[in-house]
Amino acid sequence: MAAESYTTHECDVLVVGAGGAGMRAAIAAAQAGCSTIVVTKSLLGKAHTVMAEGGIAAGLGNVDAQDSWEVHFADTMLGGQLLNNWRMVELYAHEVVDRVYELERWGGLFDRTDDGRIMQRAFGAHSWRRLAHVGDRTGLELIRTCQDRLVHTARTECYMEYTLTRLLKDGDRVVGAMGYNRNDGRFVVIKAGAVVLGSGGWGRMYRYTSNSWEGTGDGAAMAYDAGAELLDMEFVQFHPTGMVWPPGARGILVTEAVRGEGGLLYNSEHKRFMLEYDPVKKELSSRDVVARSIYKEVKAGRGSPHGGALLDITHRGADYIKKKLPSMYEQFHALASVDITREAMEVGPTIHYTMGGVRVDAETAATTVPGLYAAGEVAGGLHGANRLGGNSLGDILVFGRRAGVAAAEFARTAGTRRPVIEHEVEEEQRALLAPLQSGNGNAPGENPYHLHEALQAAMQDDAGIGRSEESLHRALAAILELRERSRSMRVSGGRVLNPGWHTCRDVTFMLTVSEAIVRSAIQRCESRGSQWRFDHLEQDEEQGKVNYVARRDGDTMTVGPVPLAPLPAHLVSLLTRSRFYDPAKLPKGHLRPEAMPAAAKEST
Repeated sequence: MAAESYTTHECDVLVVGAGGAGMRAAIAAAQAGCSTIVVTKSLLGKAHTVMAEGGIAAGLGNVDAQDSWEVHFADTMLGGQLLNNWRMVELYAHEVVDRVYELERWGGLFDRTDDGRIMQRAFGAHSWRRLAHVGDRTGLELIRTCQDRLVHTARTECYMEYTLTRLLKDGDRVVGAMGYNRNDGRFVVIKAGAVVLGSGGWGRMYRYTSNSWEGTGDGAAMAYDAGAELLDMEFVQFHPTGMVWPPGARGILVTEAVRGEGGLLYNSEHKRFMLEYDPVKKELSSRDVVARSIYKEVKAGRGSPHGGALLDITHRGADYIKKKLPSMYEQFHALASVDITREAMEVGPTIHYTMGGVRVDAETAATTVPGLYAAGEVAGGLHGANRLGGNSLGDILVFGRRAGVAAAEFARTAGTRRPVIEHEVEEEQRALLAPLQSGNGNAPGENPYHLHEALQAAMQDDAGIGRSEESLHRALAAILELRERSRSMRVSGGRVLNPGWHTCRDVTFMLTVSEAIVRSAIQRCESRGSQWRFDHLEQDEEQGKVNYVARRDGDTMTVGPVPLAPLPAHLVSLLTRSRFYDPAKLPKGHLRPEAMPAAAKEST
């Protein structure tokens, strides 16, 4: 078929996604003098960033003067089991302090200490009270503040309720993207000097997730299709506390701020089981440890009535709870008819975040494809094997800004020529319209919703919180079968306001991301961070020296190891700053004895 007519827009920098990372990148690019277009699947101000409720981790030292960027660096590296990109962590720990104060200057509200400074709360696996917050609505405040700044920044435009489906290239370089208007189905092509992905993560391929409907991995899948590399995809974070009851609310996030404000976890025998699993950090252990602990309690028959654990904050008093956790009070009251000032909450692990993502350069957030940048949850590297709570909101501010600055520079220098290859547009239109075509003969075609349910079953049951060689290969077989079936997806109706049609592309994206998760998990034959292999319960020293990277080779996905860059000696010495540093329990991996602190040398 000949290419259908489409609307064309042009800009210096195209930003895909309007969460915190996308908006911060757009602001930076526009302030650098570039015309900037922001495209979002949803509405401006409705991004998944609002689900990061607990706060922004930054070593301000306002409550605990012992805190600093050095301690924050150490906590983040140890929390990530030393698989992090150390340079990203160093930049982040340094710069997030400035980004918090910048947000404050832009009008962002924070809870305050008695002397007027930004209040900070405790959070899991952070050495000190570090999270700058406003109640349990910090992500919402960040979004509101960045949105206000964006709409008052010259040279910016925003297109809402558009789905972008393909990055357009001129040779090896990205020159824009195409997709369609979600309301009327009309196609759009956006020519750009550079593209920034701020599209967030993925979780909708799992049955129980805190992610909103947008979290289908669009950015990662488009980047992969364009030739970018995907890093650390095996590391999917199960937040330990999602709602487990009622069934319609299962998976909705219960912020870690509940535990940060003193919430305690109990099993059905009213035993604080975290005293056994982590007697030092207790309820404020890292998310991977708490999630596995709840899972073990449930499997041992000590779970709550609906298959989780009991999270109790009642001892803090009603006034305190309503002040510090207003969203949680309202959420449980509205969805579960539970008054958390009087009753314990039932909670359990839920897919919440992805540590892996598009492989990027630490300094510029550039991917391995010229002209393409990525920041926030869609990018990998910062968090290693496990993200510490509160590091996500800082991530989107620090690397959103860096991506916007670098993309603007690229657009001004190397991105001035922006041709659109018509056969690429025609090919993508044909793929998008295929589900609307009638089936051949008596074949009715595949229902995209049924494929989505089958994918969720495979990922939840076989690539979830606990995995094995057998279960992962079972999941991979299911994914490959579903990919074949997805080629014949069919929906009725036209392109106007057709959710079934949208779901067809969502399923395609989720299958790509799911395959990368499972293939990477198969390769990592160890338990580290959020990767828990029942058949490999210990850490493997050799695998602690590599990240796993997924690449496209024609129509085939390959996954292979990439050696970690050695951690410089001056940064290795910072690890002792963490209150949770234990030389006898250092993650097995790439630290060499000559680069280790003296205490650690003695233990080897």
